[in-house]
Amino acid sequence: MKTLLLLLLLCHVSSPVLHSLKHFITASTGIANIPEFVATVEVDELLVGSCDSHNRLEAIQDIAKKFSTEYPERFDRYRQQCFNVMPIYISCTYDLMSLFNQTGGVHVLQEVDGVEWDDETGEVKGFAQFGYDGEDFMKWNRKNFTWIAQRPEADIVRPIWDATELLREFYVGVLTQIYPEQLKKSVEYGRSFLLRTDLPSVSLLQKTPSSPVSCLATGFYPHRASLFWSKDGEELHEEVDHGEILTNHDGTFQMSVDLNLSSVTPEDWTRYNCVFQLSGVNEDIVTKLDKAVIRTNWVTPTNMTVPVAVGVVVLALTFISAAGFIVYNKRKAISPPPSINPPPSISPPPSPDNSVDLSDWQNPKI
Repeated sequence: MKTLLLLLLLCHVSSPVLHSLKHFITASTGIANIPEFVATVEVDELLVGSCDSHNRLEAIQDIAKKFSTEYPERFDRYRQQCFNVMPIYISCTYDLMSLFNQTGGVHVLQEVDGVEWDDETGEVKGFAQFGYDGEDFMKWNRKNFTWIAQRPEADIVRPIWDATELLREFYVGVLTQIYPEQLKKSVEYGRSFLLRTDLPSVSLLQKTPSSPVSCLATGFYPHRASLFWSKDGEELHEEVDHGEILTNHDGTFQMSVDLNLSSVTPEDWTRYNCVFQLSGVNEDIVTKLDKAVIRTNWVTPTNMTVPVAVGVVVLALTFISAAGFIVYNKRKAISPPPSINPPPSISPPPSPDNSVDLSDWQNPKI
């Protein structure tokens, strides 16, 4: 079962201080057109590889693709290991269905595990957690190498898992030795890609004159960054709305923070700045709140009022003088106990890309 863990070798992402490796596994039943089993690997929140029960093993990021090219025999071995572990998770799902007296329908078993490594202090923290049908189920206690039941039904399973020595040895081994070693090797292998620093482009966006001003930073790497609005040099905590860090298609990241201008007078605009900070970079990127640099496609209709009004009047008079009446045609558009040998590692498939598209700002639906 050293298996899935080895999937991580085709990946890793890093930054000056904290590195993370996460496996996700999902086994499901009763969902049409979706693989029964999906496993993914993330490093520093970046999706780098996946495999599923449709016999697909995909290297997603450049570092993983490079690894698959340089070490095809290892890549093929990961494929076999991933496929070998699939039946374990699927079987465990049916075991839980039996335990809960579920005879059919949609059911999902999920696991996430991995490690976090601080390359300055050397501290390594391993974690593993199972979920079933959208609720927490079981969690690994790294202090005493036992399982913690996270719902009443899991109390039946916990003693069995705790009493299974092979299971305990497996998680102790992967979370304290195998994962950390693979993570460190991956950092060395992909140093030029994983330890790089990319600064973002920062834009101020606004849909309408009454909308909040959004400060968008996109294209930065690594993901350890902060973005905030400041007033007179002090970070604002009120009248702001922070967005999540999202992944771009090229493996970089983006994030945004909105500023509500309802209580900001025009005279005070010069007191506000959007500040971006990236881990490992000493200088901040500061963008002043300035109407001249705000990007929007909002067009004030005032200048069009007179020409449009005149055109309508002339057109109406033309029809009246020619025919004496206007006809309007209005058309309406009609419009049993769980498996003693539960799966070894990983959980939920990556969520769909919900990245912010700049076109949404440049072409708002008003």
